[in-house]
Amino acid sequence: MKGGERRERIVAELQASATPVSGSSLAKAVGVSRQVVVQDIALLRADGHDIVATSRGYVLLGGSGEPQVPTRLVKVCHGLDDLADELTTIVDLGGAVLNVMVNHRVYGKITGDLDIRNRRDVERYLENIRSGKSYPLLTVTSGYHFHRIAADSEEQLDEIEAALHEKGYLAEVLPYEGDLK
Repeated sequence: MKGGERRERIVAELQASATPVSGSSLAKAVGVSRQVVVQDIALLRADGHDIVATSRGYVLLGGSGEPQVPTRLVKVCHGLDDLADELTTIVDLGGAVLNVMVNHRVYGKITGDLDIRNRRDVERYLENIRSGKSYPLLTVTSGYHFHRIAADSEEQLDEIEAALHEKGYLAEVLPYEGDLK
């Protein structure tokens, strides 16, 4: 199966499923390794397919724009010293940090995929930051940024949001940011 055909099949598998589909299941369905599926998902996203990675697998957003697993966009603000605590708070409560976004006054909305699901992913991300490969997006907006978080239930998302609030990380969404969701 050629790459284009394989990616069409991946989209079809995601469309046909009412629940998240694991990378391993997709790999088996199209006859390639899970790593090839990860690369194909990246290409599909680049082509405009709205695919969300959750702790249970991949989900293709439907025509209504609503995912089949609960997600929430939260605005937070903190410094570099709180980065590890923010991310581990989310994953320890069963959330997955799908992406990070900043709303830059000059450049507009800038989004980066993270797909952080556990403490190992948090540590890998932090090591990339510590190694000097790059700086977190929060550095260009004085610590303000957004995360798209996925979890198994709305209740888990409520718990995550409450914990971020308790730690002082949640920030108020401003009127001009309401359309960022």
